Amino acid sequence: MKIFTILLLAVSLLFSQNIKKPLSSFKASGSIVDMVYKNGTLYCATAVGSIDIFDYKSKKLIKKIELGKITDFMGDKIDSKVYSVDVLENKILILSQDEQGFRRVHIHQNDKTTLIIDASKALTISKAKFLNTNTILLGLLSNELLSYDIKSGKINAQVQISQAKFSDFALNESKSEVVVADESGDLNIYSTKDLKRTKALLSGNLDNVFQVDYKNSMIATAGQDRKMFIYMLKQNSSYFIASGFLIYSVGMSPNGSYAAYSSDEENNVKVINTQTKTSVGIFGGNAMTITKILFIDENEFLVGSDDKIINLYSVK
Repeated sequence: MKIFTILLLAVSLLFSQNIKKPLSSFKASGSIVDMVYKNGTLYCATAVGSIDIFDYKSKKLIKKIELGKITDFMGDKIDSKVYSVDVLENKILILSQDEQGFRRVHIHQNDKTTLIIDASKALTISKAKFLNTNTILLGLLSNELLSYDIKSGKINAQVQISQAKFSDFALNESKSEVVVADESGDLNIYSTKDLKRTKALLSGNLDNVFQVDYKNSMIATAGQDRKMFIYMLKQNSSYFIASGFLIYSVGMSPNGSYAAYSSDEENNVKVINTQTKTSVGIFGGNAMTITKILFIDENEFLVGSDDKIINLYSVK
């Protein structure tokens, strides 16, 4: 029994030593919900109603966009949680919580924050991203996609994906296609030009897909069924990596060489080589549940969580 205990401790120690630590970190105003990197700048959506903007190289906060508080159902003033952020040219797209359970959308440009969608539209938007400077793509909790014209305030196109609850969407690099994931585990690809479905992927995940990423004609999923599926569209093939815990978050490197996912209850992240299907490493030091994995390039990636700290790692 003593020998077994010693061996168990030795294996545990060896395992812990193989967990890679962060290279450095950023400190945000609150827990991280979404992140975007553009041209040396990191934009972080927080749960406390702010977009924290960092210089990536120095790790210093260079600007903070703060949204006004909202009134909840009890009449109390609360922070407006920011659900997603996006950047195109000099415009910052901000999706946040509004009153009566609905959502609002702002565009920040030239130090001015302009409201373009509020609670009067009665939209339960879960995610918002730019398609171009005048068009945004909205994913609703009702599992609908909307192409929305900013100038006219009108809907260009709209589609009901299914009756399942919406989870996430991800655009390809050219923004010509979007893959949509929901609680059914199914994935559907749509043309963003007219929101016509171009491909339905055979369901790999058997339950809710929390997040999805789309890079270089490859798609990665974060599954409640403890599986990360990799779909290789050019090869018309797929495979999965099994985990011992719910996979809440997933992210892929720009050319799809690596996929990273939240791998265990200790909030570690595992990175695999998508071609060889082999593990590159396990990355630790995250204090709370992981919410976002963002690759900066083929080597460095960021991990955001329900904590204020964003950790930076190197694959190599």
